[in-house]
Amino acid sequence: MALSAGIRSIAVAAMLLIMTAMVPAFAEKFAPDGAPDPSASVIGERALLNQVPHVEGQITIPDVKARVLIQPMGRTWDCFHEVLLHWGGAIVILGTIVVLGAAYLIIGRIRISAGRSGQKVLRFKALERFSHWLTAVSFVVLGLTGLNVTFGKIVLMPLIGPYAFGDLSQAAKYVHNFTSFAFVAGLILIAAIFFRDNFPQRVDIDWLKQGGGFITSKHAPAGRFNLGEKLVFWLSLAAGAAVTVSGFLLLFPFYGTNIAEMQVAQGVHAVVAILFVALILAHIYIGTLGMEGAFEAMGTGEVDLNWAREHHDLWLAKQLAKQPLHERGQSSATPAE
Repeated sequence: MALSAGIRSIAVAAMLLIMTAMVPAFAEKFAPDGAPDPSASVIGERALLNQVPHVEGQITIPDVKARVLIQPMGRTWDCFHEVLLHWGGAIVILGTIVVLGAAYLIIGRIRISAGRSGQKVLRFKALERFSHWLTAVSFVVLGLTGLNVTFGKIVLMPLIGPYAFGDLSQAAKYVHNFTSFAFVAGLILIAAIFFRDNFPQRVDIDWLKQGGGFITSKHAPAGRFNLGEKLVFWLSLAAGAAVTVSGFLLLFPFYGTNIAEMQVAQGVHAVVAILFVALILAHIYIGTLGMEGAFEAMGTGEVDLNWAREHHDLWLAKQLAKQPLHERGQSSATPAE
């Protein structure tokens, strides 16, 4: 009995010592008035945020991304999307417009120096024009709806109000998503049709030496496409591939990607799209205001004979050589192939 009483006494004393030791640590979790102390934590917030790239918990469901509790890199992405992209995109697009405006004021419209001949030569067939306009129209729709994502809250929402902007942006999102399929189809057609005509050639160096046709006193030699058009072709294919891949990752989120990779995809999509818009603005300028007779190539498919002679003389020579001798210089149109 005495032994049992001694053991109980020792156990009680041990429990009292443990409780006495726990009181200060337990008290630290509460303010003096007895309320819980929010600053008391096993791991401080700063220590959590210093974990890169994110803080994860343990889960039993298959959705791996649900483990992410805190992702400090999200703050970097938010800064990029809400600050850097706004300023960078505005500088690139507005800067391009300013440069093109200055070019129009300084150089003016490049005219057909010999004047219009009244004769036409077929430059682009129906399928070629269809693939161009399919890509062009879908690109404009994608560009406008995409720019709304970046600049809509700054430019459009103050004008029409938050409710109308919300409805418009939701509709624009669906239009953007579904139009992307038409753009990809057009891009594939353009790549297949014009691929062989856009390889670099020795004449491209001569075209560059002659000022690319922007010096009115000189006519730079060129085949079906000059060096400038070839650069637009290859840059458009590269940019189109980049926005397509990144866009489909955003269109079908988390299929093979995690949160960090989705942020990278969104960044790539936004940056390449801004640069793509600037490139196409320059392309549109040359094809409309910048050069007389250029729009007709994709409008009707036919260009003036003198325009072709001044801008694509080597290509024109090949087309005329395919005509029978008795038709040269007489027919109003010659085949482009």
